[in-house]
Amino acid sequence: MTITRRAFCERTAALMLAGTALTTIAPLFDALPAQAQDVSLVELGVAGPMGDMVLGDEKAPVTIIEYASMTCSHCAHFQKTTFPELKKRYIDTGKVRYILREFPLDPVAAAAFMLARCSAQTGDKRDPAKYYMVVDTFFETQSTWAFVPKPSDVLPNMKKVAKQIGFTDESFDACLKNQPVLDSIEKVRRRGVDTFKVDSTPTFFINGKRQAGDMPIDELAKLIDAQIKG
Repeated sequence: MTITRRAFCERTAALMLAGTALTTIAPLFDALPAQAQDVSLVELGVAGPMGDMVLGDEKAPVTIIEYASMTCSHCAHFQKTTFPELKKRYIDTGKVRYILREFPLDPVAAAAFMLARCSAQTGDKRDPAKYYMVVDTFFETQSTWAFVPKPSDVLPNMKKVAKQIGFTDESFDACLKNQPVLDSIEKVRRRGVDTFKVDSTPTFFINGKRQAGDMPIDELAKLIDAQIKG
C-alpha cells in the first residue's frame, strides 16, 4: 500500500502527543535496496529479540515466514481470506510451520504490533495463540482505527479495539510506552530490510523462496505443495 509523507507525519504527530515510545522509531522511508531472491534458511531462521511467534509443527516440511504491516490493506485481506484456509489445510495438519514477523510501515502499525506482543509475552514466555488473536482482531477492524479522517482519533479507536480483547486504559498506555518492545519490533523490521531486502508487504519466504504480494489460497497451495513434493 502507498503511504504518503503527509499521512505519515500526521499519524506520527498524533502518537507523539499521546506520549508513546513510538516517537523514537527509526525512519520508515529509507532508500530500500533492490529486491532479493531466495535467502538462506539458516539466516532467515534467526528470530528477533523477543523471539518468533510460531504456529504449527516444528518438524513441518515447509516453513512460511510472512513480513507484514498492521496498516497494510493487502495484509489484512490475506489474513481474513487466505490465512484461515492456510491454517486449516497446512498448519493444523503439520505440513506448514508459520511465522508472522513485524514489518510496520508507520508508527500506527508499530503500535498495533506492540499491543499484540504485550498481550502474548510474559517474561521469556510467549503465547502465540494470544498474539495471533490480537493480530486477527486488529486486521479485522483495520478500517476503524488505521484509516480514519482525523489523526487524533487513531489512538482512541485503537484503545476501543484493545479493550474488547482484554486491555485496560492502564495496560494499553503502559504497552505503548514500552521502549524494549518497540525496539524489538524495529530490529525485526530493520533486519528485514537490510538482510532480506523486504521492501513491500506482505512478503513471504516459503522455505526461503521469496514471494511478494497477497495471494489466494489456491496460488499459495501450489507453492507449498511444490516444496513438499520437492
